[in-house]
Formats: sequence, structure tokens, C-alpha cells
Amino acid sequence: MDRLFRPVLALIATMALTVALMLGLPASAIAQAGPPAEVSAQISQAEADLRSADRALDNGASRSERDTLRAKVTAAQQAARAAATSLQPQLDQMDARISGLGPVAKGTTEAPDIQRERKRLEQSRAAIDSAIKRGRLIDVEAQQLIDEIQRNRAEELNEELSTRLHSPLTPDFWSAVLGALPRDLRRVDTFLRDGGEQIALTWRRGVPWQALLGLTLGLVLAFPARLKLRQIGQRYLIGTAPGHRIRRSGFALWRLLVGTIMPLLGALALAQGVRWSNLLPARWEELIDGFVVASGLSAFTVSVFGALLMRQQPTWRVAPIADETAQRLRGLIWPLAIIAFASILLDSFNRAIGASAAAQLAAEVVEALLHVIWIGVFLLLLGRLRALRAERGEATAGGTGLGAFMLVAWALVLVALLGLAVGYISLSLFVVRLIIWVVLLSAATYLLMSGADDVATTVFSRNSRLGLTLVRSVGLRPSLVDQFGVLLSGALRLTLALLTLGLLMTPFGGGEGLTSLFGRLGALSQGVELGGIAISPGAIIRSMVVLALGLAIVRAFMGWLDGRYLPATDLDGSGRNSVSLVARYVGVALAIIWALASLGIGVERIALLLSALSVGIGFGLQAITQNFVSGLILLAERPIKIGDLIRVGTDEGDVKRISVRSTEITLADHSTLIVPNSELITKSVLNKTLASPLGRLQIQFSVPIEVDADRVIAIMNRLFEEEAAVLDDPAPRAFIDAITDGRILFNCFAHVPSPRDAYGARSNILRKLLGRLREEGIDIGTVAQRLELAPGDYARFSAPNAELDCPAEAKSPDAR
Repeated sequence: MDRLFRPVLALIATMALTVALMLGLPASAIAQAGPPAEVSAQISQAEADLRSADRALDNGASRSERDTLRAKVTAAQQAARAAATSLQPQLDQMDARISGLGPVAKGTTEAPDIQRERKRLEQSRAAIDSAIKRGRLIDVEAQQLIDEIQRNRAEELNEELSTRLHSPLTPDFWSAVLGALPRDLRRVDTFLRDGGEQIALTWRRGVPWQALLGLTLGLVLAFPARLKLRQIGQRYLIGTAPGHRIRRSGFALWRLLVGTIMPLLGALALAQGVRWSNLLPARWEELIDGFVVASGLSAFTVSVFGALLMRQQPTWRVAPIADETAQRLRGLIWPLAIIAFASILLDSFNRAIGASAAAQLAAEVVEALLHVIWIGVFLLLLGRLRALRAERGEATAGGTGLGAFMLVAWALVLVALLGLAVGYISLSLFVVRLIIWVVLLSAATYLLMSGADDVATTVFSRNSRLGLTLVRSVGLRPSLVDQFGVLLSGALRLTLALLTLGLLMTPFGGGEGLTSLFGRLGALSQGVELGGIAISPGAIIRSMVVLALGLAIVRAFMGWLDGRYLPATDLDGSGRNSVSLVARYVGVALAIIWALASLGIGVERIALLLSALSVGIGFGLQAITQNFVSGLILLAERPIKIGDLIRVGTDEGDVKRISVRSTEITLADHSTLIVPNSELITKSVLNKTLASPLGRLQIQFSVPIEVDADRVIAIMNRLFEEEAAVLDDPAPRAFIDAITDGRILFNCFAHVPSPRDAYGARSNILRKLLGRLREEGIDIGTVAQRLELAPGDYARFSAPNAELDCPAEAKSPDAR
């Protein structure tokens, strides 16, 4: 029965590991490659372990022995793979040193010292190469053994599940049980009599104080110590843990850990005391081990449901479970724990006494029926609670996910009942055990995921103490702290999900569980070959650290460049922006190349990749590439600078930012126009401040021909002098533009410091000009417009009912 309790122990270890990760315990140091002799000895040891496991499998190993052998083979595989990987850099160094000596030219004789050095290097290279090949061969052979063990276990499980026996509904089944009953009763009597005789013999020798001490310690650990530790954890969380979410999740996990570990330690103390005192015979060892396993599993069942429901402390409840649901479900916790305890203990008892196959089969039928009854009651209760909440119009917890789970569970219960009815007892027992284990595992995983999410998102929050410290001292943006918390939560929850998948089939022998999972993760940690590049989690982490360091150096350099060096130059703001932008992109590119180099991707590989992508860039990313090149041209030639007033099409505004892809222009209505850089290079752009920052205003008007033109020009000159925005140099000028239709046309010009000032200055001058001319009694206007008809169109326009091809305003009586 150890295989039934092994996943519980693994889940406890997972919880402890999760808490350690959340508390930030340091990881173990990464092993360094040793000398070639030590690595070769490691490969030899791995080969010896592999050969011994192979011989044990050939001799026919039991299921438990195969589990141990598989773990041994996996360890040998990882050791050989790590050794071969650690020797590869040394082999590369040997190749480089041999290449440095150069080839031996024909007809020449090398110096003796060079010959000795070449021979020594070649011998060392041959030894290292041989060790690497041995390690890779061991890796392959170990994987073949692992696959063979997996196939054997899968075949055994399939054969066990597909075996059909007599149905419990047939007389043959019970006749077999009754026929074996006398022999089973004799074995039970012998087993109990041996135990009683051993107990009496031990008491005659003296008081078995070890057993009494173990019993006392077990009771203390299972009851008062467990309750006291729960209270201590709650008091500690209330006083020190930050935030209600962490206190709530921490207390649930603490209650789960304490509720599982303390009864397990109590059972172990009792079992060890009995063993030390020799109170029971050796035949009882199987039953003692079964008692420990049953105690641990039942304690885990009670504690996981207790931590999830929190019946007496609803405010500390992690899951969104209503109080009514928690109260109704509490009555199902202890029956399930008792069923699990009795099933494991009965199975251990049957194996300890050597019960007949019929008796063991009857015990499995009873266990399957009890589990089916419990699952049916559980599902009926959940369905009734959901129906009551639906009638009251309340939202049901779990939604469609819980409904789908209940539907699948009912289908599996039906399969289990049909399996019992037709004789597939192993299949029925497998189904009900799987349902119970999925429920327990899902509850524990939910608690672990909630705790990981609460800790990660609360500790790494912009409003937490650590978050405020990172924002104020390190200078991180608050959003980055929140993002890191969410990413850390996702990574922890993904790890827990993978561990849960590894534990799913572990109790049933249908998969390798955590052993397979950790084996694959160990193989992954050694690296995966992609295009001649070994990519491993360690290399990825190293490249991320290098990238972060490179970006930090770029940021520090940009701070010095923008804050110290560029202000000391004669460059204007636009020139500084161009230099800063180019330097930033170059620095980021160098940091990325540095990170790729630390990953094992050299510059020549990057160039090869870029050349391979050039065709795709030329067609698929043509517009982006064109804008990028245009941005570089704008930054280099600077036909448009930050602060320039430009006109693109019908839009006019100030240039606020120039990047390598686009340019941002702020328009008069305070909106931002984003123009691709290629538009500014390939099309016409009016830059009003490129050659000179000055702006010019133009005023045109006409007066009757009887007015003195010199007096009008004098008025304009005085108005220009009175306007503060008008510059004296260049001096404003007023011209007579034309004399037509009895009016004098004036065209006046003046300059202002910036084109942005021209509109306001022109408005002020026009306003004053209207008032001054009105005071002088001078009529102001424009030249009268005339409509001239070409001689060829006269007949068409003079024809009866002819219409002019002109706007509607021209057809009105006033227009005529």
C-alpha cells in the first residue's frame, strides 16, 4: 500500500517546496564540471548502475522493485548526460588547441617539443571524446530501459483493468468466498494468536515502555500538538502576515500541513515504539505499515477538506463556498476518511495473513461499493445545493465547470456500477479511487495555487512595502512591480499544475508520476539541441541575466549621455534627440547580441539568421523596413527637426518627436498626427522653420483711387511699429500692388520671430487697420469680380432656356 500513500507524501513535499519558493529560500548551487578523470568515473558509476538495473529486470522484478529500479536508472541517465555535457567544452578547447598547432606540412619535421605537445593533446582529446560517447550511449540505453519499464507497467494495468471475473450478483462469486472462508478464518486466527503470544511474552519480560512512549507521543502529536500548532499559526499570521489574502491562504495551507503531518508523525511514533519494543511479531510488519499509511491518508483527507471548507471560520475561507454548502458537506468528510482508513488497513491485513484471492476480491467489492455510495451522496448533495441556490436566484459557485465535473462524475459512477455488475471489479475500483483522488488532489492544488497567487500578487504590488521600496529606491515603475507579481504567480501556478499532472496517476501504477516528471525536467535541465545550440533552463536564465545587465548598462549610459555629455555640446535639442535615439538603439542591439552570445548563439549565426530572413523582410516587412530606413535618414540629414513647424498635406503643426518608425506632430487643436517616416522622405513637406525661424505675415486690401496712397502707407507703417510682435529687421514694407477698377490694391509684409506668431499679429493689425481707416473716412474693400464669357460659348448661353454650368449661387437673381 506504500504506492497509495506515496503521492500524498509527494504532495506534502510539493506544499513545503511551494512555501519555500514563496519565502524566497535560495536554490542549490549549480554543479560545476570537474576534472576529466572525475567525470569519467562518474560515467563509469552510471554505467555500473545501469547494468545492475538491467540484470534485475531480466531476473523478474516486482512492481515496487521496478519503481526503485526506474528511479535508479533515471539517476544514472541524468548523471551520464550531465557528465557528457560538462565534457563538451573541454573537447572544444582541445580542438582549438590542436587547431592552433596547425597541420603538419609535407616534407617537414616538427620540433620534438611540438610533437610531444601534439601527441599529448590528441591523447587527451581521444579520452574526452570517448567519455562523451560513453555518456551519450548510457543516456540512450537508460531511456530504452525506462521505456521498457513504462510499457510493462502499462501492460500490467491494462491487463488488470480488462480482467473479467465472476460478478458479485452471481452465485459463483459468493460460493468462492464461502468456500475459502474456513481457510481464511484459520489464517486470521493464527495471525491474531501469534500477535497475542508475542504481546504476552513481551509483557512477561517487562513493561514495553517504548510502545507506551510511542503511544503517548502519537496521541500528543495527533491531538493537542496539532491543535496548538494550528492556533500558533493563526496567531502568527494575524500579527505578522501582510494583507488579508496572505493571512487567509497561509492559514489554509498551514492547517493542511499541520493536519496531515502531525497525525502521520503520531502514527509513525506509535509504529516505531511497537517495533523497538518487539511487541508484535514480524508478520505484523505489513499491518503496521498499513496503519501508518492509512493514518496519513485519512488525516490528509480530513485536513484538506477542513482547510477548504473552514466551517467554523468562514471569514478565513479561501474558496468561494457558501456557509450553507460548507455546513452540509462537513458530514461527508469523516465518512470518507474512515472508508480510506478501513480500506487500506483491510488490504494490509489481507496481505499480512495471506488471505485468499476470493477474500481479497470481496474486500475490493465492498470498498468499491462504499466509495460509490459516498460519491453518489456527495453528487446528490451538490446538485440539491445548486438547485436551491438557482431557485433563490443566487449565483452558483463553480459555474459550468462544476456542472461538467458533476456530469462526468455521474458517468464514471455509472461505469463503476456496471463494472461491478458484470465482473470488472478492478476497473470499478480503479474508477472510484480515481474520482476520490482527483477530488482530494484538486482541493489541495486549489489551496496551493491560491496561496501562491496571493503571496506573489500581494508581496510584489505597487502598494506593498517591498513594492514601495523597489519604486522609490530602485526607480522601477509601479506597473513593472505589479507585472512581476502577476508573472511570478503564473509561473508558480504553472509549476503546481505540472506537479499535479505528475501526481494524477501515481497511486494506480498507470504512469510514472513525479518520477517521470522530474526525470523529464532533469533531462530538460541538461539542455536541448536546436540547430547545434544546447538550450537549457540554466542557459536561458543566464542569457536573461546578461540581457538585464546589458539593458541596465545602456540605461546608465543614456542617463550620462542625456544628462551630462549632450548638454555640454553645441547641439540643439533636435540634434541631441537624434544622437540619443541612435545611441539607445545601438546599445539595445548590442545588449541583445551579448545575451544571444551568452546563450551560445554567435555573431556569425545571427548574421546567418538575418540573411535568411532578408527575403521575408524584403516582402512581408517592406513597409516597416522602409519606415525604419527613412527614420535613420531623418535623424542623419535632419531635414525635419524637433520643434519645426511643418505642413504635411493639409495638416500643419509642431514636430514633437522623431523615432525610427514614425514622427509625431502636434496640431493646432492639440491632437497628435503620427506620420510614417517614409511619407516625410518620399513626399513634399513644407518646413516653415528649416532655413530661418522667422515668420512672415501678409495683409492685402484696397481703397478707392481718390484716397492718398502715401497716407495709407503711413498708416500701415505706424500700425507695424505699434505691434510688438513685428520685427524691425527685416523692416516691414507696404507696397502698391495694382490699380484696377477704380481701386488701389495694397500688399503689405512684416516679419515676426516665429511663424506661430504670424496669425495673432496679423489679426491685431487688421483690427487696428479697420478702426484707423474708419476714423480717417477711408473705404476699404477688395477688387470687384467680373465674369467674362468666351466668344465660342456666347451662342450656347444666349439660346432660349439655356442654363449656365456654374454653381447655384451664380444662377440667383443677385448673381445675375
